[in-house]
Amino acid sequence: MITLQTYIKKYKWNYMELSTLLLFIPACFALNLAPGPNNLLSINNAAYYGFARSCAGGLGRLLAFVIMIVLASFGLAVVLQTSEFIFSVIKFAGVAYLLWLAYQLWKAPTDEFKFDSNKKNNSIAKLARQEFFVAAGNPKAILIFTAFLPQFVSPQLPASSQFLILGSLFLLLEFIAIMLYAWLGLHMKKLLKKPHAKKVFNRMCSSLLASAGIGLLVSQKSH
Repeated sequence: MITLQTYIKKYKWNYMELSTLLLFIPACFALNLAPGPNNLLSINNAAYYGFARSCAGGLGRLLAFVIMIVLASFGLAVVLQTSEFIFSVIKFAGVAYLLWLAYQLWKAPTDEFKFDSNKKNNSIAKLARQEFFVAAGNPKAILIFTAFLPQFVSPQLPASSQFLILGSLFLLLEFIAIMLYAWLGLHMKKLLKKPHAKKVFNRMCSSLLASAGIGLLVSQKSH
């Protein structure tokens, strides 16, 4: 009888390893949920303009991420064609970035969230444009696609198809995060303004990221 562990270890898609996806999804969702300028923007927009408008505005963020994913996938393909060593260096740099980000979240200040007091009704286009430019100008978002995603890509499998799968999952999880933060903006605004609540939330995300980074480091050494 084949156990689940054996199945996960041996089963491989033509384009993606299942075991890699099982590592990627929780690590990715931790990044999606990590407090940042775009997620705080979702809270702010939901608090003042409603859940639906906040989620619709979040599509601007997703558009920025789609552009970054495409650019990162082309860059990774070039690296794979030129040097597997460079590719390995990028993957280990990604692990280091995960651990660094986990540390930053763990030590993040717990000041109160500050909400925009301007209640003027913005159009969805304005909210989406704001989300787009905040995401496009966020260096952490750029690092996610140049350092985080490549470490889940196997040089033995087609890079473009792996980026398509990982990128699609990232966008799906990001939109779930947008909806969750919009919901928080509607129903938990007062709670999130408490430093202790923010500290607990940051450290939960930090633990998930650190665990994923250590798991990836161990799995890479065992290959």
